[in-house]
Amino acid sequence: MADREAHIPSVAEQVVGVVDVTTLSSRQYCVILDPVGPDGKPQLGQKKVVKGERSFFLQPGEQLENGIQNVYVLSEEEGLVLRAVEAFNDAEYEEAADDEEQEELAHDSAKRSRRSGILRRPGDRWMLRGPIEYVPPASVEVVLTQRAIPLDENEGIYVRDIKTGKVRAVIGHTYMLNQDEELWEKELPSNVEGLLASGIDPLADRSTRRANVEGCLRDKTRVVTFRVPHNAAVQVYDYREKKARVVFGPELVMLGPDEQFTVLSLSGDKPKRANIIKAICLLLGPDFFTDVITIETADHARLQIQLSYNWHFDVKNPADPADAAALFSVPDFVGDACKAIASRIRGAVASVQFDDFHKNSIRIICSAVFGFDEKLAVRTSLHFNQNNLVISSVDIQSVEPVDQRTRDALQKSVQLAIEITTNSQEAAARHEAERLEQEARGKLERQKITDQAEAERARKELLELEALSASVESTGAAKAEAQSQAEAARIRGEAAVNEAKLKAEAQRIEAEAELQRLAKAREQELSYKKEMDRMEVEKQEQLAQLESQRFKQMMESLGCDTLKEIARAGPELQVKMLQSLGLKSTLITDGSSPINLFTTANGLLGALPGQGAAQ
Repeated sequence: MADREAHIPSVAEQVVGVVDVTTLSSRQYCVILDPVGPDGKPQLGQKKVVKGERSFFLQPGEQLENGIQNVYVLSEEEGLVLRAVEAFNDAEYEEAADDEEQEELAHDSAKRSRRSGILRRPGDRWMLRGPIEYVPPASVEVVLTQRAIPLDENEGIYVRDIKTGKVRAVIGHTYMLNQDEELWEKELPSNVEGLLASGIDPLADRSTRRANVEGCLRDKTRVVTFRVPHNAAVQVYDYREKKARVVFGPELVMLGPDEQFTVLSLSGDKPKRANIIKAICLLLGPDFFTDVITIETADHARLQIQLSYNWHFDVKNPADPADAAALFSVPDFVGDACKAIASRIRGAVASVQFDDFHKNSIRIICSAVFGFDEKLAVRTSLHFNQNNLVISSVDIQSVEPVDQRTRDALQKSVQLAIEITTNSQEAAARHEAERLEQEARGKLERQKITDQAEAERARKELLELEALSASVESTGAAKAEAQSQAEAARIRGEAAVNEAKLKAEAQRIEAEAELQRLAKAREQELSYKKEMDRMEVEKQEQLAQLESQRFKQMMESLGCDTLKEIARAGPELQVKMLQSLGLKSTLITDGSSPINLFTTANGLLGALPGQGAAQ
């Protein structure tokens, strides 16, 4: 179209093909491989980015890479991870920003580096965050598009740094991976995966130990969570810190990158078999488990009894790590407890006869399980110190003989007991008839005896009245004598008490008077001492004043001129003595201090230039 509107090929030309126009909208771009340069020659191995809106024709040798592509329009929750395939300066894509975008640049390091323009080296990775429209240049390869992952406070993801390899968990806020991060998949053991995917409530669905988990796939990049129910505990072990923590419900457990659940493998069924129940959380009770054990009495009667035990964990201080860790110190507490209790019951039953055990089974089993205290009374519970498990009660649900002969003998004994009961009822009826006959005969005899008893009773009452009157007479005199003696003793006691009170009051008065006398004496002595000290101080002050006045008057009487003359009398006398000896100057030394005669002589010569040699 730029050359001509129509073209008729000449004889020397051949039509290779018809090239359609390439039209780009404002939201499209394309990459041209081997573009034609200004000189009309193809630039092999190079690329050229063409942005819309534009229409053009591909020149011979040119082709589009990946066809027409849409401009990357990024929202605030999106970002692009870019990689440089060759060195270039990123400043060529700097654009003018308004005030709001300038504020975003102040907080966004990726945008700030893009605006300032930096040198990108081949292989460099960086991230470009929205909101923005972006067309990658020919020197940049778009690795992937990141989208912000919204996370609630109970949700999280595992993030791995591809440079350091460190894995961390991001929880509770929206997060976008940067250019040096990727999502990390946390692998869990297959049994833990099954327990987490089953969705069984440990409290409501205890009977359903296994569930269909097909089709329930866990997102391995999400933080593993487990809701610990009320009155339950879960142990989590950190393989990096090499320590465990116990979480008590109701609570939400969120596993770190290096943490794993402690899976409980408990015994189940009746009788108990190991590794039947798999669970993550440990129920603290109260609860019960049932076991079937076989025992043998002293007379070799083998019995199969079904027992039910009520249990709970006695956690005194859940905040103490030692008490919390003790709960998981026994991996299979159900199997160990059943074995220990069954051993005690077998030992106790082996020493008793079948008849005795049949009559006193609950007493024998409870004493064997709980034991006796210091007062030889059966304890109320059995406590396992290893994991603080408490067995509170034992219930015997059934007792059946194992041997068929013993079972037949027991059935015969039951039938015999029924026959004995029937015979006893017949005998009781016969005895009742005989009893009625004997009662009819005995009524007459009882009437005779009753009449005689009435006569004896009247005679007894007469004798009692006579004895009572005699005792009243003797008791009156003794009682009067005793009352008089008691009154005399009371009077003597009250007199002694009053006398003691008066003596104590007199002693108190004497002590108070003596105390007052001593207080007054000490007070007078203290005032006397203070007065003597005051007078002594006044005396010393007056003596000091007299001494100062005497010295002052002495100095005033001598006068200032006299003092000056006294001070100058010694030096003037020495000067006059030297003048009488005819000496102009003198130097006196003690012989131990050295004298610099050179400087002395120079001084003399300088002072007396005309008389130095003569003197």
